[in-house]
Amino acid sequence: MEKLVVDGLGKRYGDTWALRDVTFSCTEGVVGLLGPNGAGKSTLMRILTTFQQPTEGSVHWNGVNVTSEPDAIRTELGYLPQEFGVYPNLTAEEFLEYLAGIRGIADAEDRISELLELVNLEDDYDRALGGFSGGMKQRIGIAQCLLADPGLLVVDEPTVGLDPEERVRFRNLLSELAEDRIVVLSTHIVSDIEEAATEIALLSGGKLLLQDRPAALLDRATGAVWEWNVSDSELPAVKRDHTVSGARRTRDGVLARIVSKEAPSPDAKQVEPTLEDAYLQITNGGDRT
Repeated sequence: MEKLVVDGLGKRYGDTWALRDVTFSCTEGVVGLLGPNGAGKSTLMRILTTFQQPTEGSVHWNGVNVTSEPDAIRTELGYLPQEFGVYPNLTAEEFLEYLAGIRGIADAEDRISELLELVNLEDDYDRALGGFSGGMKQRIGIAQCLLADPGLLVVDEPTVGLDPEERVRFRNLLSELAEDRIVVLSTHIVSDIEEAATEIALLSGGKLLLQDRPAALLDRATGAVWEWNVSDSELPAVKRDHTVSGARRTRDGVLARIVSKEAPSPDAKQVEPTLEDAYLQITNGGDRT
């Protein structure tokens, strides 16, 4: 049985629907919620974490409708919002002890030690959080999510502002955590999804376009990605007329990577798709007219 089931979910603000008819289900693993800014990802996160009620539809956790019975999921939920605040004068250990106390988690010393080791902060347990880097703060944020060993972990745009090394470390941590729980990862950064997700739910304009495995998305874009060497003067027109997923300079001009069902030019060469190519093919239809 699927542990998390979202059925016909919608959220309206006045006359505007931020979400409409969103339906998906999942079990253990990383579910990547991918979409541009304004796609409805944060609204969906707030509903999943019971901070907001939907206008229509429901969310079920282990068979219980948590739209009407939110406590059924709150006891099994860990949440890392996009803006995560810390008390800068507390050490990492003191911060986790404080949160364990207010959440009623007794005898948490061993659990806190385990979590600091898990997020690779065991050597920094006595450092004040005000001196932590952005990546270290995100890792302490994950640690506080896991204090009660939740079955559902929801993280919203967790790698924004992190340097490349911290992003890789954070993605690897999420993959490890997803071995025995559901991790819902919301992001607009395709590479985070590509490296970590076992399934992808693609949102655009408040609607769910699809839910599938990353490999299946790549299959959809096979045969629809091209590389074409153009001059600097030709590039603006190419970008206007085609969906360009990348461009890099070569000795002969600019090598444009184009997502299109048809070859953009007889000189274009078909290449293997990336997940970003597949994402653009689905959201943009692969061609511009």
